[in-house]
Amino acid sequence: MSDTPPDRLSTNPKSPFFDMDVLQRGIGIRFKDRVRNDVEEYCISEGWIRVAAGKTRDRHGQPLTIKLSGPVEAWFENADEGAGEAADKAE
Repeated sequence: MSDTPPDRLSTNPKSPFFDMDVLQRGIGIRFKDRVRNDVEEYCISEGWIRVAAGKTRDRHGQPLTIKLSGPVEAWFENADEGAGEAADKAE
């Protein structure tokens, strides 16, 4: 796995952009020069994030989200353990 996070990622398991392996590494999001911990989904290339709108739920029990537009940065919180092991084996 590379050190660059995916362009689009979702925390909802029903989404086609859900990836448990990437989420387990931890993703940091900076939106409009502020670090956010409440992001449900993001897209770097399109410049938006989705955040929960309070505690409101839709009819399927999923949190209602609102889409906020602006500059988005993403990074991995934890280093990839697999990449470190591969580098050690190469030496």
